[in-house]
Amino acid sequence: MKKIGAVFGILSALVLTAYVTFILTAQFYQPMKVGGFTASAKLAEIEDYLDAYFVDDYDSAEIADAAAAAAIDATGDQWSYYIPASEYEEYEESVQNAYAGIGVYILDWDGEGFPIASIMENSPASNAGLQIGDKICSADGIDISEMEISDVQDIVKGVAGTPIELTILRENEMQSISLERALIEQTVAAGEMLTDEIGCITIANFDNNSAKQTIAAIENVLAQGAKALVFDVRMNPGGMRVELVNVLDYLLPEGDIFRGVSTDGFESVDRSDPSCVSLPMVVLVDKNTYSAAEFFAAVLQEKEWATIVGEHTSGKGNYQHTFPLSDGSAIAISVGKYFMPSGRSLDGVGITPDVLLSLQDEQLTELYYGILAPEDDAQLQRAIEILTKKNLLTQ
Repeated sequence: MKKIGAVFGILSALVLTAYVTFILTAQFYQPMKVGGFTASAKLAEIEDYLDAYFVDDYDSAEIADAAAAAAIDATGDQWSYYIPASEYEEYEESVQNAYAGIGVYILDWDGEGFPIASIMENSPASNAGLQIGDKICSADGIDISEMEISDVQDIVKGVAGTPIELTILRENEMQSISLERALIEQTVAAGEMLTDEIGCITIANFDNNSAKQTIAAIENVLAQGAKALVFDVRMNPGGMRVELVNVLDYLLPEGDIFRGVSTDGFESVDRSDPSCVSLPMVVLVDKNTYSAAEFFAAVLQEKEWATIVGEHTSGKGNYQHTFPLSDGSAIAISVGKYFMPSGRSLDGVGITPDVLLSLQDEQLTELYYGILAPEDDAQLQRAIEILTKKNLLTQ
């Protein structure tokens, strides 16, 4: 009996050992199976071969960035994208429409310094007495003469409340000026009167604080006597749902204005209250009117609240969420679909303007740099013509 028990014990041990070995082997090789080859396993295998056989040096961080970008591209969703760690801070600043700095716009080095082209009101620069035309020669004792303008901007930017000392050249005399960085809110919406009765609101994006600035710009031109409005969202890349909804709510009467369906199938609907701006409106769009900007124009068109002038738009129908990754990079991936109040999707369709009209290449370049004169802007002039010829203004 002892012998039989011993044999049974040995067999049991062998079976257990074989089972454990099988489980561990299966777990180890599972990613390597044909048809079940995970992205992480494939990348790890490639790195193993590079480490063992590649004849030159390589940067593993660059490979990781390229692999991450390729992974997002491989989803086939043109609206999702990868943000490298080196670009994430700038991305966050752009979304917030704010940065910590001194409030100046500089030009390229001219042989003596980086000339100051403009100064924001109530900024550290204006409060410290900096003037347009001053040339920045050094920052915190750092020689910046050989730097790119973007590198100088990075030095001048920093943490709100921290000091910075600039050496400037003014009228052939060097001066040292001490400043304290502050949070600078960028201007993304502005209003101006085109005629005595037509106001124009230019919206650069729909990111943070854009609704507040847009509504303030509208109220500014209304106070100046505007009886019709032009909204310019050309080259506007879009932005946040909440900012878009707040502007549409301000403009439109009661009703649905935005429908979103998330990954899990949950549908949410944003509605406008009864308060509205009941004036004739034209919206200017182009092929770069994108995302929230495209939706803004499309809703006003669908509600018959505005006439659309310009080019056919891109046709975006997914919305994204940004997920930071552990190495400081991030991915922005589509997490839902959005629809017009009617339930229609813009995906692959876009907006067909009521008046199709394109600008010449030279005009497009000037529009991009913000130097296109109103009288040379064919789309803007058509908007004025529409609002005037239809007798939509003062009777």
